[in-house]
Amino acid sequence: MGWYESLVDSIESVGRGIDRAVTGTIDVVGGGLDSAIDTVKENPGKSAFFAAAAVATGGVALAAAPAIGAAASAAGLGVAGGTLSGAAASSAGLAAIGGGSLASGGGGMLLGTQIITATGAAGGAAVSGSFLKMQSK
Repeated sequence: MGWYESLVDSIESVGRGIDRAVTGTIDVVGGGLDSAIDTVKENPGKSAFFAAAAVATGGVALAAAPAIGAAASAAGLGVAGGTLSGAAASSAGLAAIGGGSLASGGGGMLLGTQIITATGAAGGAAVSGSFLKMQSK
């Protein structure tokens, strides 16, 4: 077998591995989605409260993202951490939270903002879920 056939076999093997991983993930997510839908059907009021809390806290986190980015930069996060102020500090902090600038291969300010927003929404969902669990006892 030559190098070309070996390369093709390797690529096919990787493709089969990816296919198995994706198929397995879809099966797991599909089962979890069915369970989530059943829970929402059984508890529509609680589910609405849970969703509203997640949206509200995610929105607050989105609005606060520039300030959080500036605080992260002031705390020394990122290359120029602690040396910038204003919009530059906010941008640098958000980029640092996002894994670095786009030019350096990171996710940039957009990913930093998304991480902050998702964290805020997840926090709100967790707190509201805990509240609802306490109320149901």
